[in-house]
Amino acid sequence: MSEKDRIEEMEEMEDALEQEDPQEEKLRDQSGEDETEGADQHSREEELQAELEKEKDKFLRLFAEFENFKRRTSKERMDLFKTAGQEVMVSLLPVLDDFERALKELGRSSEKELFKGVELIHHKFKDTLKAKGLEEIEAKEGDAFDAEIHDAITQIPAPNKKLKGKIIDVVEKGYRLGDKIIRHPKVVVGN
Repeated sequence: MSEKDRIEEMEEMEDALEQEDPQEEKLRDQSGEDETEGADQHSREEELQAELEKEKDKFLRLFAEFENFKRRTSKERMDLFKTAGQEVMVSLLPVLDDFERALKELGRSSEKELFKGVELIHHKFKDTLKAKGLEEIEAKEGDAFDAEIHDAITQIPAPNKKLKGKIIDVVEKGYRLGDKIIRHPKVVVGN
């Protein structure tokens, strides 16, 4: 069908519509328009409302995800700052152990001035490490053994019943950097 034929057909349809009763046509048009207009507007409103709810939900989820991300990265950064020097601290622990052994030996000798000098250096070294977050884990004879904190290197028969399941001797001190244990105290446990 050509363009010209379509135009002629449309004109014929318009003529046929004009010949109908104008009053009847008006009533039909008004009632039909009102119903379709109201239904169209109502359904369009519902569509927009549903779309708005969907977008709100997306936004809230995205916002919550972002807040969780911020919180998680902030916590990770804080943990990183707290334990940033862990490798250095772990490598300095044997030096600290050697200092303590040297102090024990110098305490037995008659050279009190040398002992005081080494003791002063030892305290300064410990204070510097403490300022960087290093803490000694307290473990002494008679404390209850805790597998989460202590590292039992051996078990020996307890000298008395009170020391059964308790620490009998501390072989090597333990340390924590911030909240993280970087070396567990090595202990002997009574059984």
